[in-house]
Amino acid sequence: MRRLCVKAVLLGSYPVLLLAALWPHPLLFAAVAALSYLAEHLAARVARPFVDLLSRVHLGVTVRFVIREMAAVILVAKTTGPGSPWLTALAVGLFAMHGVRAVQTSLAIRLRQTVATMPVTTRHLDVTALNLPKTPPEFLTNYRGVRFLYLDVLPVLGAALGGLAAAAGAALGLLLGCAGVLLLIPYVRRAAPLTDAPRILAVVDKQVRDYHPEVILYFSGANEAAYQARMWLATLERIDRRAIVVLRERGLADRLGQTTLPVLCIPSSADLMGFHALGSARLCLYVANVGKNIHMLRIPGMRSVFVGHGDSDKEASFNPFSRVYDEVWVAGPAGRDRYRRARVGVRDENVHEVGRPQLEGISAEGPGLPYRTVLYAPTWEGWTDDLHHTSLTTMGPRIVRALLDHEPELRVVYKPHPLTGHRDKAAARAHAEIVAMLDAAALARSKARHPSGGAARAPVKHLVVTKPDLYACFNQADLMITDISSVVADFLASGKPYAVTNVSGMAEKAFHERYPTTGAGVLLGQDLAALAGFLDGEDALACARRKLRAYLLGPDEPDALTRFNAAVERAFWDS
Repeated sequence: MRRLCVKAVLLGSYPVLLLAALWPHPLLFAAVAALSYLAEHLAARVARPFVDLLSRVHLGVTVRFVIREMAAVILVAKTTGPGSPWLTALAVGLFAMHGVRAVQTSLAIRLRQTVATMPVTTRHLDVTALNLPKTPPEFLTNYRGVRFLYLDVLPVLGAALGGLAAAAGAALGLLLGCAGVLLLIPYVRRAAPLTDAPRILAVVDKQVRDYHPEVILYFSGANEAAYQARMWLATLERIDRRAIVVLRERGLADRLGQTTLPVLCIPSSADLMGFHALGSARLCLYVANVGKNIHMLRIPGMRSVFVGHGDSDKEASFNPFSRVYDEVWVAGPAGRDRYRRARVGVRDENVHEVGRPQLEGISAEGPGLPYRTVLYAPTWEGWTDDLHHTSLTTMGPRIVRALLDHEPELRVVYKPHPLTGHRDKAAARAHAEIVAMLDAAALARSKARHPSGGAARAPVKHLVVTKPDLYACFNQADLMITDISSVVADFLASGKPYAVTNVSGMAEKAFHERYPTTGAGVLLGQDLAALAGFLDGEDALACARRKLRAYLLGPDEPDALTRFNAAVERAFWDS
């Protein structure tokens, strides 16, 4: 409803402004113009697709602002006469304001491109020798000058007060625009040395040599997939070797999260392969099978190890690409058996069981609330239909509705995969439907009152978790419903009951054979017939979960971090 109102006000305001200008009604003009500016501001936040559509039909943001300005000029012409000097001053002032905004926008774009095209960016390395310029205030560069467009509120609203006020508003807006340009020029000048790529690479190269990295965590991928590298950061901070993170896409560092490890982002393959400071590393860990891995794999003298981003029954956990690495590290015996069964060319002696150090903080206890909490953590739709394991599009809303309607009340924690909707818009729509259901349930409970008319009942606080910490969700849950993914194996560390969706409708026996991680869980078909038993029946699978945990994650002793660190040492000296 809010989006609809914003759209209606944004479009409906223009004909009303024109009418209020042609048949002068200054008060109406001022009120509608103010609403139009408010709708413009809100539309960029709550109706972004609509704003993008307007741009595609040649009603972009600049055109919309010009239309308001034209209406203001007409109003002044009608109220002061076409020969008024104030009308001339207003027209010239508006023209000049757009010229100044064009200069400001060009400077902002130049500054952004200068920073964005640096050959390497870093975190936790001393690059003070580069004399990196301070970032200018956001209002000077953000929105590519859109904020400077809003300076025309001064002459437009001023037009409702008369020609003098409109001309004065234009003069003040022009003055503020010029001030913005003058403030931005020093930042652009100080950023000029950042175009000297050889100097930047030399400075960073020296700092990396001084750090002398021994282990590299390498990652390339979409910003939304940064969680794949993030899950390894805490582990690499605790091993006995100096580790460094190497990223390939700009913007990934911002999504990586907090870490004490040095971070490099080197977008160019030529720069990466010529970055000799990484030569001190003898071990490189890869968390995803992507094309840009070849650039690091071509660097000689470095042992390559695929560690992945979670063991699962998905095809990604026994991808034929894995045979390009010197070694493949899996959590437990199940990972080794997957490669044996798949026969994708990975030699058994190159597969090593190292545990899952990330699971150290997962608790076997529930959150201890007066009601049970169910975690629904579906996977994403995959890159192709062959990898389509998500329950979101066919079962997700029905699962959540059943949980919300359950008696006694349950708390729902919904944790979608970070890539949900990345390929299939139906998954994005199902995700939005689930979020709306949980929001509606929260609103209904907030209005619920005690039968006696007293205080409100203690509400069951459902959660939609979009932040990356899946393991914190495990500790918030008593039960879990999920799809075929590494979430199953990781959740087994808690020992709590879980259910897995059978999206394909495969026969139960064949399903468990095909996906061994589901062997100690309840199988949910499309009809959700097994859901009631999972929620209310006896837990008869506790013993099976303990056995499956050891098969998937390896032994409890020695602990996973000790085993992983030992694997690093062995591979380091074998390289």
